[in-house]
Amino acid sequence: MKVRGFANEEKLRAYGFSEEDGIWTYHVRPLEGFELIIRAHGDELSGELFDTDLHEPYTLHLVEEATGEFVGRVREAYLREMEAVLRACFDGFGEPMTKALFEAARRKYGDEPEYLWEDHDGAVLRRKDTGKWYAVVLTVERYKLGLEGKEKVEIVDVRADPVALPDLVDGVKVFRGWHMNKKHWITLLLDGTLPIETLEEFLAESYLLAK
Repeated sequence: MKVRGFANEEKLRAYGFSEEDGIWTYHVRPLEGFELIIRAHGDELSGELFDTDLHEPYTLHLVEEATGEFVGRVREAYLREMEAVLRACFDGFGEPMTKALFEAARRKYGDEPEYLWEDHDGAVLRRKDTGKWYAVVLTVERYKLGLEGKEKVEIVDVRADPVALPDLVDGVKVFRGWHMNKKHWITLLLDGTLPIETLEEFLAESYLLAK
């Protein structure tokens, strides 16, 4: 199944996953008599449950109409393991540009996103030497940026030169900082409106300004 977010390889490895041909696999026994094989790749997470006594797959927990105490316990144990992996090993955003931006920060500066809020709807990138943030990734309803629609969109706040900032803001692709100091921060859409090359340029400028 597709999930909101992307698998973080370092987190998967630390959790106990092993990798082969780009697929990360983890084995766990959620209940006595059952083995769960969890696979992760990109924005995909799947779980295959086996009855170890019968040596065959068990699928009744996936049938919504299936009821009963035993099926309920199996379903609860299955979901508990899957949700634990999702919380521990997936970065909580779904846009490819968001993933690409995190990869750029990892490649250029060795920085990983820090999730400071429990709902995983916000993450920050900070310099190691100063401890200052140079990017804040959030989700926000489009209309709060002055755009049409109430759908949520992923955005990144980055620092900008206060002198140049007014000329950067166009209200279409670049906005004054959302929930940040509007004299020093701008907001960029991560829905593909801006190419990754442009996002990386803004990220590099913000990194320097956070020195």
